[in-house]
Amino acid sequence: MATLTIRNLDERLKGRLRVRAATRGRSMEEEARQILRTVLSESEPASTNLAECIRRRFAKLGDVQLPIAAREPIHYLEMPEGIPANGAATSIKADATKARRRP
Repeated sequence: MATLTIRNLDERLKGRLRVRAATRGRSMEEEARQILRTVLSESEPASTNLAECIRRRFAKLGDVQLPIAAREPIHYLEMPEGIPANGAATSIKADATKARRRP
């Protein structure tokens, strides 16, 4: 068995440990061991995913239903003359760059 020494323990904390141990019929040393066993035997959270941590923290508050905002239809922009609407603008830009390089 290993030995653990705890220095600079607050007097109020030590007093609370003494009272807790006495009410359970244990020594302070045994009570400290039992507290450590209990706390350290709890399983660690399975996920360190931020979204999952936030969900778990607020789960006890219940679900919130937000109204869905009304949307307008999509407005299509008219393309300037010389630029095809199918996305071929990059080839036009490349042709213009080549034309500038010619002597």
